[in-house]
Order: sequence, then structure tokens, then C-alpha cells
Amino acid sequence: MSARSWISPVAERLRTANPYAVDSAFAALVLFAVSLQWIFPDEGGDRLTWQGWLIGAATAVPLVWRRRAPFATACAVSVATPAQALYHAPPPDVVYGGMVVLYTMAALGKPWQRRAMLVGWLAGVSLTMMHKEEPQPFEYAFQLLSVVCAYGFGVLARVQRAYTAELEDRARRLERERAADTARAIAQERSRIARDMHDVLAHAVSLMVVQAEAGPVVVRSDPARAEAAFDAIAGAGRDAMAQLRRILGVLKEPQGNGGAWRLPQPGVAELPGLVRQVGESAGLRVELRTSGTPRPLPQDTEVAAFRVVQEALTNTVKHARAGSATVELDWAEDELTLTVTDDGQGPGSGHGGHGLIGIRERAAACGGSARAGRGPEGGFRVVVRLPAAVDREAALG
Repeated sequence: MSARSWISPVAERLRTANPYAVDSAFAALVLFAVSLQWIFPDEGGDRLTWQGWLIGAATAVPLVWRRRAPFATACAVSVATPAQALYHAPPPDVVYGGMVVLYTMAALGKPWQRRAMLVGWLAGVSLTMMHKEEPQPFEYAFQLLSVVCAYGFGVLARVQRAYTAELEDRARRLERERAADTARAIAQERSRIARDMHDVLAHAVSLMVVQAEAGPVVVRSDPARAEAAFDAIAGAGRDAMAQLRRILGVLKEPQGNGGAWRLPQPGVAELPGLVRQVGESAGLRVELRTSGTPRPLPQDTEVAAFRVVQEALTNTVKHARAGSATVELDWAEDELTLTVTDDGQGPGSGHGGHGLIGIRERAAACGGSARAGRGPEGGFRVVVRLPAAVDREAALG
């Protein structure tokens, strides 16, 4: 069994133990070490007295308060230690209490306290050794080295504690940042789902309302047209249910777990079908025009392009009282420009609200832009620019 394997658990237990109990144990250990000279005196040594033992105890007992009052404890031990040495009953062979308070001051004391205590002890040990009878050179070296080593271990403990505190603080900051990132991701996902649900429901409900209003009018005069209207309502409802099931499936199952059954999100390729559906269901003449060379887009940009056109056509059906609308896709080298224009009553007819806000949010989320207003020949126009994959990083940048 290696020393490291049992030292680490002991050190950890000392760090987490009650500090008063640990300090009392240190004081008792130092008192025992001081008492050894009294219990086992050297032959021919200085006379041992109870007064000398009490002075020696004064170098140990204050250590009980070494962490609650480190500087006061160091001062008490600093006075008692030279008093014990000068009293010679017996003089200390090892300054146990002094090493403990020097370690404590180096680890816990203020800078000026640390420096004053180190200089004081070096000077005090040197002067005390000079008053000793026939001191040997190795005794100077031993006492001074003991003082310096105790102080050095205290410095190492202070540096280690500061390093550990910095690591813990960094870990807490990282945890807070991760929590903030998670909260932002959740908010963005909720916003995306809310936009998708709004687009799907608004589009489907608008088409169903238009057909439901037309159905009773023609149910007797034109049964075939009435039947087509009800079929359109049912088709719009089924399409809305399928898209909602696709959206809500993200909430029900973890990413990548059992999600293979879900249909892919709609994109630019589904725009002809959307235009055809709106034309057939709402009785609106919708034309799709494409210029430039189509190119692959990121998945979220594909979805944004489809939803933007869907929302713009929904606004046309709900608010514009238009007879026709035009959807234009202009493919450039670095972006796709979507333009939806109708011949309705223009911007004063109710275009706006959450629909236009959602269009702007979708465009901004992909690094693009959106604007809406009166068309050049009247009516209402929505223009959205979405960056292609090459320019996407810079646009989001």
C-alpha cells in the first residue's frame, strides 16, 4: 500500500473535520511533545520545574484558537517560546508551537502579518541561540531551517487553497454558463416550435374558414363545388395534423431516438405544392416564378423559406381580400430572395401582427432579413433575403 493511497484520505478527512476539534488535537499533540523533555529529562541537563512546564504549555495551548485568531495566537506563542528558552527549565529543543503558528500565519495571515512573523522568528531564534550555553553550529541551522520550512509549507498551503478556490470558481462559472446556454437553447426551441405551430395552424385554419364560408353558398346550386370545398377543408385539416404531429414529435422523443418515422420538415421543394394548395383551397390565383440556379440550403433555411411563403400567403388569404398573388424565388450566388406580392388592399388592410413578426424572426435566425409594405403597383409585398450556405457563417457572425 503506497503512502499516497492513505495520506490523501487522511488529508481530506482533516479538511472536512470540525476545525475546533482538529486545532485542539494539534494543541494536545504539541503539548505532549513539549512535555517529553519534562517526562524524560537529559542527564546533566537543566533542572526541570513545574514553572518551566507551564511556560512550555503556554506555547501549545493557544494553538486551540490558531484559526479563529491566527495573529493573536502567533503573538502568544512568540512570547512564550523565548520565555521558555530563557527560563531554562527546560529550554526547548524543538520549537513545536512556533512551527505550527508560522505555518498558520503563512497560510492564513495578512501579508504584513506574515512578513513580520517570519522576520521576528528568524531574529528571535538567532538571538535566543546566542544566549544558549555553547550552542553548536548545527543547532543554529536546525532551528532556522525548522522556522523556514514551516513557513514554506504554509505558503504552499495558501497557494494550493487559492488554486483550488479558483478551480471551484471556474467550475461554478462554467456551470452557470452551461445553464444559461441550456436556457437560451430551450427558449429558442420553444420560440421555433411556437412559430411553426402558428404558421401551420394559421395557414390551415384560414383555408378551412374560406372553404367553410363558401360551402353553404353553393351547397344547393353547385353540389360538386360544395363537395370540393368540404374535401379541401378535410385536406387542410389532415395536412395541419400531419405537420403538428411532426412538430410535437420533437417534444415527445429524444433527438435521434425513434425519430426515423417522422417526415422531414418542408423546404423549398415543397413550395409548388403549397402554391397549388392555396390556389385550389382559397380560390386565389397564385403564380410561382423562379429565376437563377437553385442550390442546396441548410435545413433550417429550407424550413424558413417554406414557412415565410406559407405565412405570407396566409396573410393574403386572411387580410388582403386579394384575387391573385405571386411568389418569386430569385436564386443568387450568395442568397435566396423570396418575394410574395398580392393585389389586395395594401398594408392598411390588416397585414401585420404575429405573422410578420414571425417572418422577421425566421429570417433573422438564419442570418437574413425581411421587409414588408405596399407593393410598387399597390397591394402588399413581403421580401425576405436568406443567405446561402457559403455566406451563412458571416451573416450569423
